[in-house]
Amino acid sequence: MTTHRLTVAQALLRFLANQHTERDGERQRLIAGCWGIFGHGNVAGVGQALLESGEQMPYLQGRNEQSMVHAAVGYARQRNRMSTYAVTTSIGPGATNLVTGAALATINHLPVLLLPGDVFATRPADPVLQQLEVPHAKDVTVNDCLRPVSRYFDRIWRPEALMSSALEAMRVLTDPVETGAVTLALPQDVQAEAFDWPEEFFAERVWRVHRPVADPRSVSDAAEAIRGAQRPLIIAGGGVHHSGAEQELAELAERTGIPVAETQAGRGSLRYDHPCALGSIGHTGTEVSDELARRADLVIGVGTRYSDFTTASRTLFANPRVRFVNVNIASIDAHKQAAAPVVGDARSTLRQLTEALADHRIAESYVDEHREGARRWAEVVDRTTRAASGDERPGQAEVLGALDEVLDDRDVVINAAGSMPEDLNKLWRAKDPGQYHVEYGYSCMGYEIPAAIGARLADPSREVFALVGDGTYLMMPTELVTAVQEGIKINLVLVQNHGYASIGGLSDKVGGERFGTAYRFRDDDGTFTGQPLPVDLAANAASLGVRVLRADTGDELRAALREARDDPWPAAVYVETDPTKVQLPPEAWWDVPVAEVSTRESTRMARKGYEEQAAARRNHL
Repeated sequence: MTTHRLTVAQALLRFLANQHTERDGERQRLIAGCWGIFGHGNVAGVGQALLESGEQMPYLQGRNEQSMVHAAVGYARQRNRMSTYAVTTSIGPGATNLVTGAALATINHLPVLLLPGDVFATRPADPVLQQLEVPHAKDVTVNDCLRPVSRYFDRIWRPEALMSSALEAMRVLTDPVETGAVTLALPQDVQAEAFDWPEEFFAERVWRVHRPVADPRSVSDAAEAIRGAQRPLIIAGGGVHHSGAEQELAELAERTGIPVAETQAGRGSLRYDHPCALGSIGHTGTEVSDELARRADLVIGVGTRYSDFTTASRTLFANPRVRFVNVNIASIDAHKQAAAPVVGDARSTLRQLTEALADHRIAESYVDEHREGARRWAEVVDRTTRAASGDERPGQAEVLGALDEVLDDRDVVINAAGSMPEDLNKLWRAKDPGQYHVEYGYSCMGYEIPAAIGARLADPSREVFALVGDGTYLMMPTELVTAVQEGIKINLVLVQNHGYASIGGLSDKVGGERFGTAYRFRDDDGTFTGQPLPVDLAANAASLGVRVLRADTGDELRAALREARDDPWPAAVYVETDPTKVQLPPEAWWDVPVAEVSTRESTRMARKGYEEQAAARRNHL
């Protein structure tokens, strides 16, 4: 048997370089490269191996461990989960900084491979630097924090254990049901330990991502339910994109006339001007989507996990006779809402359903109703996003209107937190399946800039715009340095709103009176109600190496966006929005509990409203 004497780290990277995915005959590399920040826990192991591997395993230098995971996840999402990056860190704070990114990846069902350093397996000294001492369990380290947010976790205590564990890790990364963060914790002495590896370990492997078809009886039952419904509604979730099922969804909708609403993850499943497209649904949904949802007698979920924003915290589907059919590759999601489950790949299952419904079409009166509703909402979008002109300072919705004017159909818009996801979900006209990239499974502040890097790496032919407010920007701007270092062209739209504007608005609604949400000096009474802090976000971004364009008016904003888009260098457009321009109110409820007792009138009034809304909650059984 031929063997190769390599360290564990060297062997792992060689193994990873030979892993590929394949779906529908298209093959691509599973692990495109490795992000890394080095410390004593990985510099002599994975760091040395990356140095030695050269172009076999491309390396990207990160500035923050969490943001490296976000970049990998942004890449994986734009690649429809068929390719991702590995991320290596040292033991200690580097490793624990991965937890937030891992949670985001797993919640969103997006693959990323985490390779944190770990303690010494041989215990030459005890404790070593950054070792967590647990008196009753010597095998516990800080990396165990990653267990609950990983879909697969193993600690490689011995070199030979890597072989079976690495194969399991690849299986999970490429499984559309199981995928998420995968963690292989690497004790630092084991990383550098040599072993005679069998040549077969480094063979080129292709992990085929299959499209399981649904059970024919389940499809037949679903088709029968659809035929019997008077007011059916399709909800398209992120699984439509992951499966690449946009065309199949459009064909089913066109043939049957059934309207399609979209979750945050499912936005762009249909082009915004498709005759059956209603836009978003739920708490941040459109008026037409939510009104149809309240009256629907059958809801057909496709690739959605029914989060609280989608269901308006179980208050949206108000028809007492409403029933559910769920198409999902994951059984857990297919069975939600006491649905008739149709477990299978979205693309293949939608084809099955379309065939089963070949001669079926909903009443033309219902088609006319949802098309008229969509037309009226389009007028609302036009009025709300019409960009400010002249010397007028734009509102946030008008920033989106200016972007819509400037961007190409294939340009990507990235966001994750604050008030921007609500405006985007309501107002953005998605023109391409890959354009709308809003991470709302974890709604993680700080995701946008590193994810933009990942998205640009995934498809350099697309311009990428990361939309951030000042709260998000100040949390994690550091990967702008990486974009400059690597010449990765991203565009930042930096909105100055002097604090956590979204949570400030929510705080008002729940009786919190915007406490602790503004970036202001303390006033004489000790509250943060003084003058806004003299923070110059544009100057900060410029100091990190990006080109900064300031815009004070709507006209300047449009010009700056065009200039940034055409510039080959990473650029940031800085704009301070007009806070007096009111956003569109929510069309449905969201459950955020209000204090049951309080000495403050604002809280007591908010509690009264909360109890009235909560009374409409319903378990679908």
